[in-house]
Parts: sequence; structure tokens; C-alpha cells
Amino acid sequence: MITINHVSKVFGDSKQSSASSEVHALSDINLTIADGDRFGIIGMSGAGKSTLVRIINLLERPTSGKIFADGKDVTDLQGAKLRAYRRRTAMIFQNFGLLAQKTVLDNVCFPFLAATGKVSDQDRERALNLLKRVGLSEKAHAYPAQLSGGQQQRVAIARALACEPEVILCDEATSALDPKSTNTILKLLRDINEETGVTLVVITHSMDVVEKICTQVAVLDAGRVVEQGPVEHVFAQPQAEPTRVLLGKVDWDA
Repeated sequence: MITINHVSKVFGDSKQSSASSEVHALSDINLTIADGDRFGIIGMSGAGKSTLVRIINLLERPTSGKIFADGKDVTDLQGAKLRAYRRRTAMIFQNFGLLAQKTVLDNVCFPFLAATGKVSDQDRERALNLLKRVGLSEKAHAYPAQLSGGQQQRVAIARALACEPEVILCDEATSALDPKSTNTILKLLRDINEETGVTLVVITHSMDVVEKICTQVAVLDAGRVVEQGPVEHVFAQPQAEPTRVLLGKVDWDA
């Protein structure tokens, strides 16, 4: 379980006396993401979604508040403990994040190399099995530039699974893909969640993505959670104006 407890994030030069130099990216965020959830975090551009996911993975540190994983405060982890936590919370990015000069197989093996400084035969066998799981066995010795966007994202998913994470953070993972590839990736992520129990946190601006894959959703607007709950309830009875805008339930020509 991930618990986000009164998390705020302010960017800016603390030496500046003027508050106008500060950007309040997140303000008093409180969320609980249960084990095995498919949890959507949605909002318009600038709502704070990517900042929040980077704080969950501790790529950014909150200005105030705490992050708990399975009841343990992880906010200030450093060194080996931080690296261990990040292996438990893998990330999938919009731009895939693959290493262009390495083969598909070497990209999937990279987490093993980063963790231990070497890649064993057992690691390579596991990587090949993961490529089979995402339907890309035949692309093991290809390079990222030889793959479509959807195929590159499937490689990124295989790489994320390499260290058997407990949580996968998907930061706009399908926004660069066409509708067919998006559906393929969403089905793959849903199936992996159902098969392994891995928790998915899906950061997106698309209500369609949330509707297809998520069971719970939180809506962000200007760095604040304005609505949260089961997807079917939030979609059927949106209470906050930003939610209604995202759902297209406002008269945009008014």
C-alpha cells in the first residue's frame, strides 16, 4: 500500500524574498493506493500529475508531507535503501526511455546490470521470458529505432517487470501512441496486474484511458485533489468542475 500524507511541493528559489518566485506544484495531497489497485491520477496539463508520480518514486522530494510504503516512511530514504525502494516502484515513461545503442534484450537486462554490475545467463533467460510475455520474442536482437512506438513501449514494460516490482508507475505511458497501440498497451498492463497483483498507478490526461483500465481515480487541478473514488462512481456523478470538464460534461461554447 502507498499512502501519500499531506504532501506539498513548492518549486522556486528559497533565497528569494518574493513569494512570486515560487510555484506551488502540489498542495496538501492525501491519497491511499491499495495493493493490487489500478489507480488513475488524472488532470489537465499543469495539474501536478507528473510531479506527484516523481514524488512517489522519490525522484523528487516533497517540500512537506510524507510518503509511506506498506506503512513505512520512505520519504527520506538514501543510498542502498533508496535504490531498493525504486526497484520496487518501476516507472514507464511517455517517451519510452530506451537506450538507443543497446538491443531490445540488453534494454530489458539493464535493471540487472544497474543493480549488480553484471548480467547473468539467468538474467538473460528471464529477460527473454519477459519479451515473450509482451509478445516481442522475435525482436530480442533488434534496436529501438527499428520498432514502432507501441513495440518500444512493450519493451519498456518488460524492462519495468525485470526486477519484479510491487508497483508500476505509468507516466502518460500511452499519450504518444495511436489508438490501436494504446489499446494493446492498456490490455497488456491490465493482464499483468491481474496475473501478478502488481499495483498500477496510471498518470494521464485521458478519461478514456482511466475508463478502460483503472478501478480507482483521483482528479488533480492546480496541484490539489478535487475528487476521488471508484471510476464508475466518479464518471457517473462527477462533483467537481475540473472532472466535468475532463469528461466533456460542460457547455464548452457557453
